[in-house]
Amino acid sequence: MSNWTLGGEDLEAVVALSGAGELTLEVRRGGHVVVRPSRLGIRAAHADLGEGLAFAGLSEQEVDETYRTVTGKRREHRYTAKEWTLSFTKGGNRLDLQVRIGGHGVAYRYTVPWTGPVTVCEEISEYVVSEEARAVLLPYENGRCDYEEIHRHTTVGEAERILYGYPSLFQMGETWMLVTESNLDSGYAGSRLHFDGDAIRLDLPDPYVTSASPLVTPWRTMILGDLATIVESDLVTSLAAPSEIEDTSWIRPGAAAWSWWSDGPSTRDLDAQKRWVDFAAANGWPYVLADAGWNKEWMPELIAYAAGKDVGIWLWSHWQHVDTELEHREKLALWKEWGAVGVKIDFTESDGQDRMRWFDAILAATARLRLMVVFHGGTIPRGTERTWPQFMTAEAVKGAEWIKPKPGKLPLYQPAHYLSLAFTRNVQGPMDFTPCTFTAVRTISAGFELALSVIFESGIQHFADGIEAYQARPEALRLLSAVPTAWDDTRLLSGDPADHILLARRSGGDWFVGAGVSGEARTLTVPLDFLGEGEWEADIYQDAPDDGILAETVTVAAGGKFDLAVSPNGGFTLHLRRPTS
Repeated sequence: MSNWTLGGEDLEAVVALSGAGELTLEVRRGGHVVVRPSRLGIRAAHADLGEGLAFAGLSEQEVDETYRTVTGKRREHRYTAKEWTLSFTKGGNRLDLQVRIGGHGVAYRYTVPWTGPVTVCEEISEYVVSEEARAVLLPYENGRCDYEEIHRHTTVGEAERILYGYPSLFQMGETWMLVTESNLDSGYAGSRLHFDGDAIRLDLPDPYVTSASPLVTPWRTMILGDLATIVESDLVTSLAAPSEIEDTSWIRPGAAAWSWWSDGPSTRDLDAQKRWVDFAAANGWPYVLADAGWNKEWMPELIAYAAGKDVGIWLWSHWQHVDTELEHREKLALWKEWGAVGVKIDFTESDGQDRMRWFDAILAATARLRLMVVFHGGTIPRGTERTWPQFMTAEAVKGAEWIKPKPGKLPLYQPAHYLSLAFTRNVQGPMDFTPCTFTAVRTISAGFELALSVIFESGIQHFADGIEAYQARPEALRLLSAVPTAWDDTRLLSGDPADHILLARRSGGDWFVGAGVSGEARTLTVPLDFLGEGEWEADIYQDAPDDGILAETVTVAAGGKFDLAVSPNGGFTLHLRRPTS
């Protein structure tokens, strides 16, 4: 048995090679084992690189990167890590294991050099975690790529033995761990996790995946720390490939009005869409999404009308309508010629390698045409917003479209659903939940619903309720006219995936705080030590009787604390800014 201890201080990874030539990885935090020795390896068509391996060498390097994203929980990033490459051979074949420790995480990936295409039949990666560990898991629908499920709160020992989608969240004592992957492209397929009782094993959707040599897999990624470390992490983007776009000046995050949720037939009506443009313009929202049903005969007129009011139009499309190079030239280019600013592409339902090829092609095409893009009905981002900055958001969530108002419909989501997403899916990347639907069939209060505009991050935030619903809550509309959709900093002030969240985000000199609770009424204390010195004005948006919103402004001081009463399943939002003279 040979082993190599990598890292030190807070995080360590121990790579071991057994007498049978099998690799394992153990992860420790603060000297405590978080991931027990877990198998590693690749079984390729040309060689089984999961056993019979012999050590061939070790190299290491420092990683120090600064980069900027257009969207996200922050826009300026610095990633420092140490990377080790452990080389192993079997006959004339080689497997390189790259391990990185930094950015509050441990990540690894495989490189397989070969003389031709590398065909992977199985990846042996797994995570062995204590049965007592708390787990927040997303069931993954076997028949298709489906991240539109509700998280299950359980333990590893009690978890159902099925597939689970990324990211998966675990708690072992004082350590939380988010397991996911980063930097996926057409050279591989998107993976998921399978519980079999002994280990949490990586599962591929295809019988095999094929890549040009050398094969380089996505990063198998573990973020480790307290809950603030998890929620504030940008490790998924830091592990992704650098930007393919030099000039990002044309890419603008922002809020969008979206009529489909509240009035489906309106997408087929030019006059109705013009009314939504007027509403967006009146409230400072830079976009309107024209969803399924728009007509090519009147769309140029709508785009011109909107441009006159400084509102950009997004166009919906099924992915199969833009899945060839010819359609990129004939449709995407035409829509750009009309003046559309972006496309929402739907029903991409696959994590397979063939769909990853499509993603690479459509991202390259939209970048070339300077069209922003949103993906629905499909997979999670895996650092995409760094590599392709025109990518604004993805659905991959059981969002508000499932709770449209309908007579006799019972609430589908409990408050913990919204909390779980903030600690899992939205850590992964931008999430198009389409929040602030006050007329939805819901269990959370209006104050909690409004706070989702801050709690949920999305480069394009589609506010989905109807014009009349927003006009009936002018206090809420006041906040939604001011809240940004891209941030300069994010801080988790307190929280738990099943109990509550208190989240602060900064844009420029202003701070916004979103809060929501699951269960009984209580008082939440907002620590104000994240503010700059001096006095601040705080606009408070909280629950009022009859499912209303109460707005008031108070003065607070940096470094102090601020207590707010919260109703059952309720929430509030703060907008903190310097006093105006």
